[in-house]
Amino acid sequence: MNISFNWLQQYLPRLEGYNPNEVAETLTAIGLEVAGVEQTESVRGGLRGVVIGRTLTCIPHPNSDHLHVCTVDLGEEEPVQIVCGAPNVAAGQTVIVATVGTTLYGPDGESFKIKKSKLRGEPSMGMICSQVEIGMGADSSGIWVLDDETVKPGTPAADYFDLASDTVIEIDITPNRVDATSHYGVARDLAAYYSYREGQVIRAERPTLTKPQSVDARASAIQVEMEVSAEDCPRYQGVTIRGLKCVESPDWLKERLQSIGQRPINAVVDVTNFVLHEIGQPLHAFDAQKIAGGLLRIAHLPAGTPFTTLDGVEHKLTGMENMICDSQLTPLCIGGVMGGLDSGVTMETTDIFIEAANFNPTITRRAARSHGLSTDSSFRFERGLDPEATDWALQRAVSLILEICGGKLAEETVDHYRMHLDPVELTISTDYVSRAIGRELTADQLQLILEALEMSPKAVEGDAFAISVPRYRYDVTRPVDVVEEVLRIYGYNAVPLSGYVHASLSKQSDQDHIYHAQLKLSELLTGFGYREILNNSLTSRQYFEGQKAFDPNQLVPIENPLSQELNVLRPTLLVGGLETISDNVHRKQPYCALYEWGNVYRYKQNDLAATPLDQYTQAHRLGLWLSGTLMPNSWTTAGEATSPYMLRGVVEKLLAHMGFTTEDYSVTTPAECHDLWSDVVCYTDREGKSLAYVGVVSNYWLTKCDIKQSVYYAELYSDTLMAYLLQHKVVSTELSKYPTVKRDLALLIDNDISYEALARTASKAERKLLQRIELFDVYTGKELPKGKKSYALSFYLRDDKGTLRDAQIDAAMKRIWQAIEQEYHATLR
Repeated sequence: MNISFNWLQQYLPRLEGYNPNEVAETLTAIGLEVAGVEQTESVRGGLRGVVIGRTLTCIPHPNSDHLHVCTVDLGEEEPVQIVCGAPNVAAGQTVIVATVGTTLYGPDGESFKIKKSKLRGEPSMGMICSQVEIGMGADSSGIWVLDDETVKPGTPAADYFDLASDTVIEIDITPNRVDATSHYGVARDLAAYYSYREGQVIRAERPTLTKPQSVDARASAIQVEMEVSAEDCPRYQGVTIRGLKCVESPDWLKERLQSIGQRPINAVVDVTNFVLHEIGQPLHAFDAQKIAGGLLRIAHLPAGTPFTTLDGVEHKLTGMENMICDSQLTPLCIGGVMGGLDSGVTMETTDIFIEAANFNPTITRRAARSHGLSTDSSFRFERGLDPEATDWALQRAVSLILEICGGKLAEETVDHYRMHLDPVELTISTDYVSRAIGRELTADQLQLILEALEMSPKAVEGDAFAISVPRYRYDVTRPVDVVEEVLRIYGYNAVPLSGYVHASLSKQSDQDHIYHAQLKLSELLTGFGYREILNNSLTSRQYFEGQKAFDPNQLVPIENPLSQELNVLRPTLLVGGLETISDNVHRKQPYCALYEWGNVYRYKQNDLAATPLDQYTQAHRLGLWLSGTLMPNSWTTAGEATSPYMLRGVVEKLLAHMGFTTEDYSVTTPAECHDLWSDVVCYTDREGKSLAYVGVVSNYWLTKCDIKQSVYYAELYSDTLMAYLLQHKVVSTELSKYPTVKRDLALLIDNDISYEALARTASKAERKLLQRIELFDVYTGKELPKGKKSYALSFYLRDDKGTLRDAQIDAAMKRIWQAIEQEYHATLR
């Protein structure tokens, strides 16, 4: 939220002369965290380098039929020569001059710097400017000639025009501080802080609140009927103004709004926006002539009813919104969120109805989220507003509109106040506050702070005070909440540290071991060249419509989604990684090697579940993605494309790092995952539990994410893997002192025999000497018998007790070959 420092001083004059940065530090200290402080100017660049000049001479350019050579007095010892092409330039004029080195900004934001130059052979030491060129008007027909002969040449233009500058303080408002979502609210908090610091109560000056006065002309007010409950809309208030003239806002109002990044529209709309940021109470103005039947009805319309908002987007209502409708139940506004396209105020509007309401925070939040809308109004309503503030805001807006636009106020004021909220009454003692904050406070100090916070403390028995919490402090309902408020004003930094450090040492739990194992695996993946990503655990239901890999009925929906793109919990990590790859590919970064740790979620209806939560599952997964070319083409090497086998190699290294051997798992090709992968293998343990899936992502998912290159994906069941890891005992041994021997076999085998099967059989046949096996060649061709293929395998043998002899090697290889021959009917090539 942006706060104008100049605007803030209107309610707290004591800030005049203060450094905005110091005030920003104070705001952070009292709980209104400042995200940034930025200097702003009404004219971009602040007219730095632009001065008032007087043309002494003006003669035609000798080499041009439209340029003039002028000498201009800029208040320096010697006048300067400037070449000017404006048709209205003449001697004796008071003009605006941009000196050499000045940067000017065009209406579209482009900038250009004034330099020493020669125009058709004549030197030019600056530029005589038009209104458009310095950003202070729309006249570009010629230079700006000032009707002021008294101004001294050389006077800075910023001083002459009394150019306004301001400082904008950006505050990150926490959800509980709706009372500080306005300039007056921030001023009120600062007043409380300064009043305590100076030991006396200093109240911020309230804005002038002029109540509507009786007028001669009588007009019927728009009537309002409430069809929703008092909880949905505790208060709805409004007035009608007739015969006004909707004009452009005065400069002071435009400057106030522009200073905080708001765009002026017209006087009526600008006043409602001004009061919103001044007081914190949203308002909405309707064109009264567009309210059919002169009657407003607040109701819940049927789900699916179309409604077009001010931004031109059509929405389908959910049936839960507080809808402001006319007598025919035609929707005009989503209460607390945004008005309709056809009911707003335009420059032709003459009669208006101004609404000041208090809508239910939960209903407003759901309406805003379900339609993907986030407005200044919904931001405040969602946090809970004081129903008493509507009258104040309404009177303030009416007084400004009557002052600017004229018109006559209707005799009646609509006010449906159906759920009065009394202030929270509490009793709090000095001893309780002191014990809570760890600092001794006196009764006088506590009373002073409570008075500064407008809690009206009244002394009762002992050191206790009976207080009445203002209704605008929606979040203060318990004594401990009051302690937090006291500590904000007293100062967090004023509470000294004891100097004693408390430490808690405990034995590492299984979760601690899993966490450290995850870190080591992440380091291993990073060493392989993979980069970690972190995606949102929310995704879009649209990804899973029309596919078979994930049952849409098993998705976990979000009841109050932030948007339609984030309306379900993810059932797989796949989609987030594909979105990341798509972003990289579209930014000309086609090679992606990524990994992510995260949870996936499923819902499965179970009528026998003990609790509703038992129907939901949450599982931890590790996702790996590989796509693109490993290295680009160059004159020295050809680009190497990635493949699923590279990804399988990484997965098997991870399994080995977690203590799995090739005998601990098997690799199969499942049939049920065809919709997720076009080609996939599954790693399962001895008990048949899934450990990982590795494969080629199907075209369905690539098309969904707008990816036109192959993507290889692996999803590891980290829950199962980590459970195995906790049981695995790591045993370290010395590195062998003896050499390793390699022997190769070229085998002719059936096409359906896998490398994993051969490796498993060889390992069983020779457990003592065989260290590892590598597949270094695969051949299929017409020279081989039908249904056959050739595998070339390397077997690495070593004896850790001594150097291997030929007889040992031959005996080991014989056992390996005989086992393979017997089980797979293989032959040697």
